[in-house]
Amino acid sequence: MAATYDGIILGTGHNALVLQAYLSRCGLRTLSLDRWDVPGGGLATVENPRVPGVLHNPHSFYHRGMNQMPWYADLELASHAVRYIEPELNVALLTADGRSVKWWTDFEKTRASFSEWSPVDADALARWVEDFRPIVEHILIPEAQSPPLEPALRTRLLSQSRMGRLLLEVSALSPLEFVTRNFSHDVVRAGLLFFNGLREVDLRMRGFGHSIPALLASPAKAQMCVGGSARLAEGLVADIEAHGGEIWCGVNIERMVVSQGRVSGVELADGQKVQATRFVASGLNPQQTFLQLLSESDAGPALRASARGFRYNLIAPLFGLHVVLSEPPCYTAAAADPELNAAFMCILGLDRFSQFRDIVHAHECGQIPRTVAWGSCHTQFDHSQAEPGKHAAFLWEKLPYDLEGDASKWEDQRDAHGQQLLEFWRRYAPNLTDDVILDRFALSPADTVQRLPNMSQGDLLVGSFDNNQQGYNRPFAGAGCYRTPLHGLYLCGGSTHPGGNVTGLCGYNAASVIAADLGLEPWWNPPDVVAALNALRD
Repeated sequence: MAATYDGIILGTGHNALVLQAYLSRCGLRTLSLDRWDVPGGGLATVENPRVPGVLHNPHSFYHRGMNQMPWYADLELASHAVRYIEPELNVALLTADGRSVKWWTDFEKTRASFSEWSPVDADALARWVEDFRPIVEHILIPEAQSPPLEPALRTRLLSQSRMGRLLLEVSALSPLEFVTRNFSHDVVRAGLLFFNGLREVDLRMRGFGHSIPALLASPAKAQMCVGGSARLAEGLVADIEAHGGEIWCGVNIERMVVSQGRVSGVELADGQKVQATRFVASGLNPQQTFLQLLSESDAGPALRASARGFRYNLIAPLFGLHVVLSEPPCYTAAAADPELNAAFMCILGLDRFSQFRDIVHAHECGQIPRTVAWGSCHTQFDHSQAEPGKHAAFLWEKLPYDLEGDASKWEDQRDAHGQQLLEFWRRYAPNLTDDVILDRFALSPADTVQRLPNMSQGDLLVGSFDNNQQGYNRPFAGAGCYRTPLHGLYLCGGSTHPGGNVTGLCGYNAASVIAADLGLEPWWNPPDVVAALNALRD
């Protein structure tokens, strides 16, 4: 007989695990399935095979405000030894002439750093942070932690308050327009667009002008998980298993089973069938979910066309250089400013605002742009990720997935480009000589897809916010709000609201929707976004 569960979750990325943890605590018998041999998706921490005891985080490293997320407290992850570090000098942009722009956890220190470049821009920064702090607290955080509102309703509710009207006004801009209208210094503009823009959204895209002031005003800064990113996945798995949930890894899903118009389970590649009496939730991307795992007759032409038209971010793919060192990087700029060697994230190669046009053009042509990279020596902050006397570090760079129109070309060019990236790094940290580098390896955007096929085209955000793929219509109209047109089938991955990155909120919000549809009383306290926006009325 087929194994039977109340619910089945496809994939074990962090959103899927968050969803499973909440519903397992509701008393449901749940099962998640994954092709990989360990759960967690991009939350991977691997031991260097040639230098034992040194850990690398090849896909997901920088997390933002994890210990402030509602699910972190609800699922008691601290009791499962999931702990985060948030270094004080959070980010430093090092320019070629030896200067820097610094973002601190202390805003006044950040303002002082900006003032060294432009007092006018420092004042503008302070004004926007002051204006957006209440917007982040009272609007953007409740919105991210709730199923998305229908656009007309959202606009009406936001229009009732001064904060909401300001958010609508700023959101109408693109990040490029916001920065050029409000800041004047070339390096300040470049830094704002990279750290607060390019890594998240297409800078040219209108509707996201608020992303920069929102990130600057947010209390959540860049963090790292002690012991490696996989510790977050391990903590979620521990909570799931403590409440009766099961996880099967190393299995391939052949198809979803549809009975009498309802998604009722899955069939595995080995022929085994697993039944779901109450729901199936997919943490996979829309093509995997609707094109690969559902037959044409079950999905239907309209749904398949929508899934086929789902777009991915052009500038999201990452190239990574990972190294084992006998000493941490020592930056030339630190000779005049020693605290730079204690920066958590370092951005290198960004000196001109105009570089963004070059980066976008190179990605559109499938070419490698002039290097702009960022990274960390994470073992400076967490000694548990390396043996004494050794360090692990990495440098990331945004590069096209289809290199010269063909992703397979990365197989031949990956290591050579890794060497070029190392030479670039040495221009800023000349102590990274061959005798200091004990081991190194590179990972291309094509390697990302091989390990994590849900990140189609190397898109670690699992879907563009362009093409109306945001909020109520994410991943597309008719499949937003975590429900799909197929009875019993839900979505919970990064292709849903509020989007990719490690936030867990896609899974958190999906849990509320599924619990409501199943008639379950939630044991947690999700925000009421309509009430929150009505409370702001002028």
